[in-house]
Amino acid sequence: MTIEQKRVVSTEIPGPLSLAMQARRSVAVASGVSSTLPVFIERAGGGILVDIDGNQLIDFGSGIAVTTVGNAAPRVVDAVAEQVALFTHTCFMVTPYEGYVAVAEALNELTPGTHAKKSALFNSGAEAVENAIKIARHFTGRQAIITFDHAYHGRTNLTMALTAKNMPYKQGFGPFAGEIYRVAMAYPYRWPTGPENCAQEAFDAFVSQVHAQVGEGNTAAVIIEPIQGEGGFIVPAPGFLRLLSDWCTANGVLLIADEIQTGFCRTGDWFACDAEGVVPDLITTAKGIAGGLPLAAVTGRAEVMDAVHVGGLGGTYGGNPVACAAALAAIETMRAENLIGRAREVEMLMMARLHAMAARFPQIGDVRGRGAMIAIELVAGSGDDTPDAALTGAIAKACHSEGLVVLTAGTFGNVLRFLPPLSISDDLLSEGLDIIEAAFAAAVAG
Repeated sequence: MTIEQKRVVSTEIPGPLSLAMQARRSVAVASGVSSTLPVFIERAGGGILVDIDGNQLIDFGSGIAVTTVGNAAPRVVDAVAEQVALFTHTCFMVTPYEGYVAVAEALNELTPGTHAKKSALFNSGAEAVENAIKIARHFTGRQAIITFDHAYHGRTNLTMALTAKNMPYKQGFGPFAGEIYRVAMAYPYRWPTGPENCAQEAFDAFVSQVHAQVGEGNTAAVIIEPIQGEGGFIVPAPGFLRLLSDWCTANGVLLIADEIQTGFCRTGDWFACDAEGVVPDLITTAKGIAGGLPLAAVTGRAEVMDAVHVGGLGGTYGGNPVACAAALAAIETMRAENLIGRAREVEMLMMARLHAMAARFPQIGDVRGRGAMIAIELVAGSGDDTPDAALTGAIAKACHSEGLVVLTAGTFGNVLRFLPPLSISDDLLSEGLDIIEAAFAAAVAG
């Protein structure tokens, strides 16, 4: 069904029908499951979400970077419908099917590096990360895993241990998995001696800490998001990933790139590692892989992936045939519609506007990101970089009330992150940015 690509706010947001549904939800759904904006969606497409009250909201969230090709992308819809009519499940570990193999072939081709690769499919990003750690430990015979400040890798026990932020992800859920060690992230905006020193100093600190506290010979893998997601869209200082990769190679340590949020055209390349020519040993993917259906993967060097004994990897639903069909159609859409190029166009439009806003509002301490993965960090302003979570929340709330879906992020809760679907029009992008600018003006004046 075609949806007019136009923002429509016909009721207060949330509207009466969404409020009634929220009352039902509060009785039926566990309160630990949150919602950023309690409007209930009945249709979506392009850059628009239509709620049950008839409001049409501009989507700057993409279901947290999932609907990169858009909601209900035609190729994905057709492929899913065709597969559902054939069969929905057999379990690849019992009786396999071509779709799983075809997705693995596509991942082996698209991910960084020209070496021989193999893939295994799973259900979620956290599950992919867990399995990447399993594979790394099995291959190296080592146990220690190095992760970073501001990292987010999931909500399972092991991935909570890898994740840096306590609330809401870790509070009360320990004890966590062991042999996880955390080091400083190369965070240019907040590096004590300035961004120009960030890459080398962060790397030197990493080397020193791992040597003293862990031991290179005990380290199985280093896991890093090439651009951190929940941590606040932190783009590591240029050169840091290359230094890290070279250190891993020199010390027999595997480099795991968590590209769950950054992968599949989101950052203006197939994968964020491509921007610096970094080739990880293992790469985890999910989110944008399948146009909204649950699918995840670990792809890596063939000799690393094959080190695990038969039966050591798998899962009942991993590589579900319907999700595989969606993934193949999503990848076809990305190629046919040049979504890498589209992500770069989105970056140009958004960055120009956001930098202009930063010049107007000193509370915007930093503008960062790549492609259609852009963020602004909000601070006290006027030379004071104290995080301002209250202002961030107020601006997000103001945007929501005007029919623009935005997300917050960051260890300090002071980052507004923007993840528009690559099917969004320039007009909707510009209108969304107008709403953000007006929200800033009102908040600052208030």
